[in-house]
Amino acid sequence: TCSLLRSPKGFPKLKNDTFLRAARGEETEHTPVWCMRQAGRYLPEFRETRASQDFFATCRSPKLCCELTLQPLRRFPLDAAIIFSDILVVPQALGMEIVMVPGKGPTFPEPLKEVEDLLKLRQKVDVTAELGYVFQAITLTRHTLEGKVPLIGFSGAPWTLMSYMIEGGGSTTMAKAKSWLYRHPEASHQLLRLLADVITDYLVGQVAAGAQALQLFESHAGHLGPELFQDFALPYIRDIAQAVKSKLKEEALPLVPMIIFAKDAHYALRDLAHAGYEVVGLDWTIRPQEARAQVGKDVTLQGNLDPCALYAPKEKIGELVKKMLESFGTQRYIANLGHGLYPDMNPEHVGAFVEAVHAHSRHINKH
Repeated sequence: TCSLLRSPKGFPKLKNDTFLRAARGEETEHTPVWCMRQAGRYLPEFRETRASQDFFATCRSPKLCCELTLQPLRRFPLDAAIIFSDILVVPQALGMEIVMVPGKGPTFPEPLKEVEDLLKLRQKVDVTAELGYVFQAITLTRHTLEGKVPLIGFSGAPWTLMSYMIEGGGSTTMAKAKSWLYRHPEASHQLLRLLADVITDYLVGQVAAGAQALQLFESHAGHLGPELFQDFALPYIRDIAQAVKSKLKEEALPLVPMIIFAKDAHYALRDLAHAGYEVVGLDWTIRPQEARAQVGKDVTLQGNLDPCALYAPKEKIGELVKKMLESFGTQRYIANLGHGLYPDMNPEHVGAFVEAVHAHSRHINKH
């Protein structure tokens, strides 16, 4: 169980490093697999743990984050854990208020409307003061995992966070946020730079706390076309990788593998492959062979089963996984979904997905 905070030192020895080896491009006996949103509402034990708690109060409780992170690992032989948290803790650290509205999702009562609103944001963020609860959750979880699998830390990327902060929640068009890019390019860059700086410190802090890999989520990349992505997303994605790595070196922290997941940005795959990340995550809208041709051989790919494939019968899930592994190849590859698990999914089907990856990749490797 998740109790008693220990220091970040003296972590248990890692028993299964398949995920880290694949991320670094080393040979693996089987293809590692984990799922985005693997700690989530599709598990009855998750709903039970979270039942009485406000969502962001849960995020601020290291003990609950630890418990929720470990729940899927008790059920499935996943090759990695990802810390239970949310990308919107970064806007909170900048001083914005966010409430979780049932049936609607995260909502900002006072989104950024005018350029002047940028002055309301904290210009200097002490990540330990504002986000220390995430660092505590990571340290606690890393100990409680007892070296079973590596622990992934994460953050939202600047454009994705900016879009939430201006839209005030989810949006199908992102028209308010995109209008800033066209009407207020300087102010947009100012906000994106502020976010990139906070994200860099936040990710470095996660490694100091015990994260063994990092994923950057550019979940709203699909709302940008190639030009806007080139101007307002890619430069910050690149800067974050570079800045995180140089700070890790400076602070004598481990250089952990980094994953970039830019959903629906297949127009930018070549650029993402050269953005300084060891792993490029893929959504389900691109053919594996095409992705491999674009990113080349020096980057590991992660993804990209359509999450809805998990609604199929278990035998069908096995067939789809086999096809996916044959297309990607079993090496320099981490199996995952092309996006997160949905709340109404059957846990047994998630188990079937994980087991199929292990069984088929072992079989392919043997033959």
